[in-house]
Amino acid sequence: MEILILGAGVIGLTTAYYLTEQGHKVSILDKNPDVGLETSYANGAQLSYSYVAPLAGPGVIGKVPGWLLDSDSPLRFRPSLDPADICWNLRFMKACNAVQSDKTTRELLQLSFLSRDLLHTLMDTEKLDIDFQASGKMVLHRSTESFNSAVQLLDFQRQLGCEQFALDTDECIAKEPSLAPLKNQITGGIYTPSEEAADCFKFCQNLKTVLLNRGVEFLFEQEVGLLQNNGLSRVSVMLKNRETLSADHIVVALGCESTALLKPLQINVPVRPLKGYSLTLPIQNDSQAPHISITDFERKVVYARIGKRLRIAGMADLVGMNKSIDPSRIKTLIKEAKAVFPEAGNYAQAEQWAGLRPATPKGKPIIDGTQYKNLWLNIGQGALGFTLATGSGKLLADKINGKNPSIPGEMFNLNNA
Repeated sequence: MEILILGAGVIGLTTAYYLTEQGHKVSILDKNPDVGLETSYANGAQLSYSYVAPLAGPGVIGKVPGWLLDSDSPLRFRPSLDPADICWNLRFMKACNAVQSDKTTRELLQLSFLSRDLLHTLMDTEKLDIDFQASGKMVLHRSTESFNSAVQLLDFQRQLGCEQFALDTDECIAKEPSLAPLKNQITGGIYTPSEEAADCFKFCQNLKTVLLNRGVEFLFEQEVGLLQNNGLSRVSVMLKNRETLSADHIVVALGCESTALLKPLQINVPVRPLKGYSLTLPIQNDSQAPHISITDFERKVVYARIGKRLRIAGMADLVGMNKSIDPSRIKTLIKEAKAVFPEAGNYAQAEQWAGLRPATPKGKPIIDGTQYKNLWLNIGQGALGFTLATGSGKLLADKINGKNPSIPGEMFNLNNA
């Protein structure tokens, strides 16, 4: 079959990989001049398989007023009267309870563990060069309250297959010596040895080479105008230059841009842009930069070593489709990073970036078909796009082929988002 994928980010590329494995002829269309230039370009770089709990959790609503009043808050929110935004907010608040959060976590862990296994196989098979590092991850806690809450979750996490350990302050520093200057600020940490890190953009570039060798056609600098209903429950793609493209199957993997594209077809996807920021700086003092991935729980900032660079990422701004870099957010991110790893590198040389993460209210991706026989969705992975990419691609490829996937596919149907 001929399959057209809209979007050359990490989700579109992994979907193409597994579709070509199953013998299909695949084309990938993207408005950019190359792969991985949107949200996949400079994300947090952590492959965080065990930390997939959704943003919509118990206790979150109570924190929102404080976040909104703090100019350096990890969350910024722009009030909107758009009915779609209001609906998303209400669905998000409805999901902020322990029962739904636990259910979502269990489902996402199945997808993340599948993704981990698939990524390892893919790397071994294709010999990818992506600055991959399997050194584990530590979540730092600065307050006794948050650390004790995390310790209480260990049994729940272990029941779900997550190997994790609680460390006191001295054990945290023994595991990651570059944290020594923070000794008086750290209460404890949760260490997960199975967590990994890699460069998502390099992954996209490597996968592009693999796909070209498999005969995949890339249609760069081509922008979708609309999806046309051709009757008989099928659609085609009209580009902004008025050219029409048809295929046996069409996959939408356009992240936040999918919402507006699908709306005229009466497909309402609850995907909203959650803007995040990152810094990437060359490591100048190896002993002063972390060798394992670090998450600062209170500050909501993540750190990952990718090759000879340090990636620092954080923030969640609900500000619509605005992709511009807010200097005040970069200033805050630099301030937070310097307080933790001041001598890791030259922050004046840091590459600044902002990207829109496609978030759903429950925090689950949408990997599903539609009421149109040839139209499929692979969107809504949020901040976990890189972590969930291989599993998301394989799951949709199996659905298109009518195969029984290795995990229950209905968990990520549109009506469960």
